[in-house]
Amino acid sequence: MIVIVGPTAIGKTELSLVIAEKYGAEIVSVDSMQVYRYMDIGTAKPSAEEQARAPHHVIDVADPDEDYSVARFVDDATHAIDSIYRRDKVPLLAGGTGLYLRGLLEGIFELPEIDRTIRDTLEKRLQEEGRESLYSDLIACDPDSAARIHPNDTHRMLRALEIYQTTGAGWSDLLAAQKRDKNFSKVLKIGLTCERDLLYNRINKRTGIMMEMGFAEEVQRLLDMGYNGDLNSMQSIGYRHMQNFLAGEWDRKETIELLARDTRRFAKRQYTWFNRDPDIRWFDREAHDEISSLIDNFLHP
Repeated sequence: MIVIVGPTAIGKTELSLVIAEKYGAEIVSVDSMQVYRYMDIGTAKPSAEEQARAPHHVIDVADPDEDYSVARFVDDATHAIDSIYRRDKVPLLAGGTGLYLRGLLEGIFELPEIDRTIRDTLEKRLQEEGRESLYSDLIACDPDSAARIHPNDTHRMLRALEIYQTTGAGWSDLLAAQKRDKNFSKVLKIGLTCERDLLYNRINKRTGIMMEMGFAEEVQRLLDMGYNGDLNSMQSIGYRHMQNFLAGEWDRKETIELLARDTRRFAKRQYTWFNRDPDIRWFDREAHDEISSLIDNFLHP
């Protein structure tokens, strides 16, 4: 499996198409907004022409008033990947929603319901004995979790202790077992980056292009179709901005400036998320030859 990640507007779509055409791969979108039908311009969804260049999956699979979760994405993406494998093709995951990617590759951590008495007892001990006493218990029963939880982080400390008392296993052990159960053992993660000023200029430019393409009209059509402006999908970046523009609260210039600003902030958060993953190999957005060499060695070692 090949994965391409990076912030919005960095060029993931362009590179994924180049790779898909060169290696006969099929693209699986890892984008929490491109799953929605009728939301095309604001999500920077690949155009019909781009989708014709390579098979795409997990795009337009939900209506805007549906609650689309990590669990549903994992289910949809897993089915798509299985079908790609059956065709002897390479799955190429591309997108910027890190939470969805982590859910797919590492699994969704599900636990049995915690007994309220366990939680109440731990909270009472915290008040009476202090966090040092509970932290000592955590070191004894789950040293791996204790190593990654700060002694002052009482919320996570209590969570780790109640997991142990409920399951008899450490939080870290359960996470590790979950990762071992995943079938995706051979994954190449590629991250795209560039100079911050260049990325911000690309975001600013794309914001203006989206307006010229009819972003406001797209949002108006969604409202006319009966999709409430308070829906999660309609409160995402861009869609909430267009609603303020349509309502006359912001003029066109102000709307573009605020949308570009909030998109830049979003890109910064995406960088922060992906930089936590040590398995990502980072390349300049234009280093297509270097990336191709890496993929060649990955597919044909």
